[in-house]
Amino acid sequence: MKKHLPIKTIPLRKWLPYALVFWSAALLHETYRLSPGTGLAKLTGLLGSPPPFSEVSLLPYDPGDLLVGLIAAAAFFGWLTVRGWDKKKFRKSVEYGSARWGTEKDIAPFIDPVFRQNVILTQTERLMMENRPKNPLVARNKNVVVIGGSGSGKTRFFVKPNLMQCHSSYVVTDPKGSVLVEVGTLLQRRHYNIKVFNTVNFAKSMHYNPLSYVRSEKDILKLVNALIENTKGEGKSNDGDFWEKAETLLYCALIGFIHYEAPPEEQNMTMLVDMINAMSAREDDEDYKNPVDMMFDILESKDPDHFAVRQYKKFKQAAGKTAKSILISCGARLAPFDIAEIREITSYDEMELDTLGDTKSALFVIISDTDDTFNFLVALMYSQLFNLLCDKADDEYGGRLPVHVRCLLDEFSNIGKIPKFEKLIATIRSREISASIILQSQSQLKAIYKDNMDTILDNCDSYLFLGGSSKTTLKDLVEKMGKETINLYNTSDSRGSQRSYGINYQTLGRELMALDEIAVMPRDECILQIGGVRPFHSKKYDITKHPNYKYLSDFSKHNAFKIEKFLDTGAKLKDRETCDVYEMEAG
Repeated sequence: MKKHLPIKTIPLRKWLPYALVFWSAALLHETYRLSPGTGLAKLTGLLGSPPPFSEVSLLPYDPGDLLVGLIAAAAFFGWLTVRGWDKKKFRKSVEYGSARWGTEKDIAPFIDPVFRQNVILTQTERLMMENRPKNPLVARNKNVVVIGGSGSGKTRFFVKPNLMQCHSSYVVTDPKGSVLVEVGTLLQRRHYNIKVFNTVNFAKSMHYNPLSYVRSEKDILKLVNALIENTKGEGKSNDGDFWEKAETLLYCALIGFIHYEAPPEEQNMTMLVDMINAMSAREDDEDYKNPVDMMFDILESKDPDHFAVRQYKKFKQAAGKTAKSILISCGARLAPFDIAEIREITSYDEMELDTLGDTKSALFVIISDTDDTFNFLVALMYSQLFNLLCDKADDEYGGRLPVHVRCLLDEFSNIGKIPKFEKLIATIRSREISASIILQSQSQLKAIYKDNMDTILDNCDSYLFLGGSSKTTLKDLVEKMGKETINLYNTSDSRGSQRSYGINYQTLGRELMALDEIAVMPRDECILQIGGVRPFHSKKYDITKHPNYKYLSDFSKHNAFKIEKFLDTGAKLKDRETCDVYEMEAG
């Protein structure tokens, strides 16, 4: 099949000026040529008595006439080109910036016509839940950064409105423990599978066993890294020094032994602590064998290439004094797991983290907003949650979970550090997972994730500012919104022997909203920025206008969710626990 190369066409309006010059010059030369006389007399005759109109052709065909027309057109082209070299570039009314506030027309393409299929951002702005809309130009990830100082309404104006949408599974950090009480009844009406992990009052919590989600050797390493990362304490080194690496070897060996060799009812953190407690080292006897050493010797005789054995042999290369120091460090790090309440709550698992993307579920993680002693458990949970959901999406659902999972991470800075979070937030979108990072100021994120803060913020297409006075946050917001061009009007009045008046107009640039203006912004207003769209200065969302508001405890105290009643389901069997059943007959 013969292929034809595409021919680049030039619009007629660009050819027309040159054609007009060509025709005019050729016609003028033809008129001159047909005039009587020669030389200067010919030009005088042309002005005095031009040739009859009937003798002049409106479409010159003489080669001389055509040549003159061609030269004139070429000269015209050259003149335009030279003139363009000195042409000045003007952008009228945007000389200093083109920033402006977004309008209803700007946000309209991003809103789903079905109200409940949106992420609620402000009273007038929403974002469609569909990650792959028909028009790819309006596709945005659902990761949101929410910044608001104390009392700015982060829970009331963002968390609760989005929970009331009931279009996804939810993982909610609940610092005050109030969100579940206020929204739980609504979620029950919508047949949500509710889970509660309470680090404030363990008696009102379901059980969470980190070892229940270990499936392979890489899961062991991920769990150990998350554990070490979140139990360093303030001011400790983050460089992964010798002691942490030695601890990593021991944890990997012990967890590997528990996972592959221990019976199901013993696969928990309590067994890990008990094994470390059973270990000891003697400085004066390098050949001393503690009970755990003997267990690994037996395992090595059965399977010399066992993962746990290989890790343990590396740990045992440490001398007696060094090994003793490592064991002391491990004991101190795992001390919280020796508390009776923690032993109980981590003895088996009820969270089913890997099922959150299968059916609509809601996991409420209640943490203390004043004491972060047990927040390392929360960081462990979130670390496993993201990895489990991503793996399940890839292995079972072709890359996308059937139910979108939204993580509303209130007081994100108090959760602890989620390992590799800057990489996770860049990849979870395609798996139908999103994270809403809720902070009091950007400096909180900087304190935990250091240089990775910008990477995390860049992977959030929506930025919602609810108010605050942090200078760093305000300055960054002012820079992102840009400058607009305004007109300045000055008058002058000079009085002397002769009085004179003057009026001066000029243009200059100013911030769309100055730093001091943002700082005193009314409490019911907010600023929203969506990637690739003009910023919006809007009202915060009024939850009383939401169709599901009537099911909240805010509307009626009778709607309050009873956590104790929800958890009190009578006698329950633990995971893999057996019991005796007796049949009795009435006499």
